[in-house]
Amino acid sequence: MAQPNDFGFGEEAAMLKDAARKFFADNLPVAALHQLVADNHDPDRGPAVAWREDLWRQMVELGWTALAIPEAAGGLGMPLVAVAGLVEELGRAAFPCPLLGTLNATFVLAACGDRAAAALDDIGAGRAATLALTNRDGDWNPAATELRASGGTLSGTAWFVQDAGKVDRLLAAAHTEGGLGLFWVDAGAAGVRVHGDAIVDLTRDQAHVSFDNVEAVEVSANALAALNTAFPAIWTLLAADIAGAAEWQLQTTVEYANTRKQFDRPLGFFQAVKHPLVDVMIGIDEVRSLLYNAACACDTEPEKAGQYAHMALAAASDLAGFASSRSVQYHGGIGFTWECFVHLYFKRQKHSQALWGDGAWHRARLAEILLDTAA
Repeated sequence: MAQPNDFGFGEEAAMLKDAARKFFADNLPVAALHQLVADNHDPDRGPAVAWREDLWRQMVELGWTALAIPEAAGGLGMPLVAVAGLVEELGRAAFPCPLLGTLNATFVLAACGDRAAAALDDIGAGRAATLALTNRDGDWNPAATELRASGGTLSGTAWFVQDAGKVDRLLAAAHTEGGLGLFWVDAGAAGVRVHGDAIVDLTRDQAHVSFDNVEAVEVSANALAALNTAFPAIWTLLAADIAGAAEWQLQTTVEYANTRKQFDRPLGFFQAVKHPLVDVMIGIDEVRSLLYNAACACDTEPEKAGQYAHMALAAASDLAGFASSRSVQYHGGIGFTWECFVHLYFKRQKHSQALWGDGAWHRARLAEILLDTAA
């Protein structure tokens, strides 16, 4: 099936994107965000979970957690291009919440079939979720998980779990007697312990989560099949978050360059400043084109979705580093200070740059796809 014009980004998707931008701007502008997550500049501070639970409840009431739940399962079933537009605004606002993890879990559960119906109902009811797949080495292959399931219980530790301090449910991959399964776990169940990690990103939290004979519901006996179906959407949404954050970095830096004067001229007058900022703009446009192409493929060309999602996140990962370095450098002496809001986005982008694999990792996976096709 050929992709539709404009990647299928219709009126409803545009309205959702506009509403999200207004919601974030009205409820948590960057000054309020900085006060919320960066109130403590002590380098020896412990891991923190700073977010506005009241705003999260409003997001649930707006139906954002149900966007990716299929209509047959009681959700809104909106196309991925629409969800990507929302997540782009999430990144632009650097908004601390478990929405991205909840959407990721939704895509995996939707690929699990009927056994995941109750778990999707949980998400539809507003319960936040996140994925618990990774081992201590950060291996993105779910088969490397350290969790094991036996007799309906889980044991072991999942590492690099995103926004673990904000969620109600965990979707964990674990070895079983028959292979690799996916399990739905209550984050508050007996035997679950969340150990916060110290990370650079102030707008997210991360943890390693230990399970000690924790009761769990198996939602799929074939974790790899479900995850491989869902990964293109997961990668695409992270690319959208990065693109949105990069747009904030670009606009904020351009505004500063037009205001700050040197040698009686605005900084933006000088080619050494303006040309790299144009390169950032071009990089954002490239990533947007790739991510909406990938999102549209997930909606209309699933056989191409993996290839296009690798392309999108590879470019986005590179953009995260480039946009961050330019934004800090062109803010000059104030750019690396705690009081300058730029550091919030720099840190979020550096975290995103490695999350779900960096650009080199995705280009290597893309090469495997293309070489296998050629062979």
